[in-house]
Amino acid sequence: QVQLVESGGGLVQAGGSLRLSCLASGRTFNSYGMGWFRQAPGKEREFAAGINWSGGSTNYADSVKGRFTISRDHGKNTVYLQMNSLKPEDTAIYYCAADRSTSRALGIWTRQERLDYWGQGTQVTVSS
Repeated sequence: QVQLVESGGGLVQAGGSLRLSCLASGRTFNSYGMGWFRQAPGKEREFAAGINWSGGSTNYADSVKGRFTISRDHGKNTVYLQMNSLKPEDTAIYYCAADRSTSRALGIWTRQERLDYWGQGTQVTVSS
């Protein structure tokens, strides 16, 4: 069983930065493909970034490419999302997710209903 706990959200001005963390419990976490998803008010949850088991392969949504960086630290059982040049449209609840059926990075093609583990989410608000 894997539990995911996000942290690092908050209120930031446009152009600012935040780093989200996703702390995972469970010995097998390091073999799972991971990703960050987000849900803005009134919208469906969407893919933001994904990373494979080793951290050597990543995927990004076009809307965040060049501004967000996903990484993972096996020693700390943590996946990070560094968010730079934030825009008001980045305002959303950000969720961390893991797929035990694959060690590959999650992507925009990932069927969210098939993901095994989700965190509780962390709110990111970007003011203009």
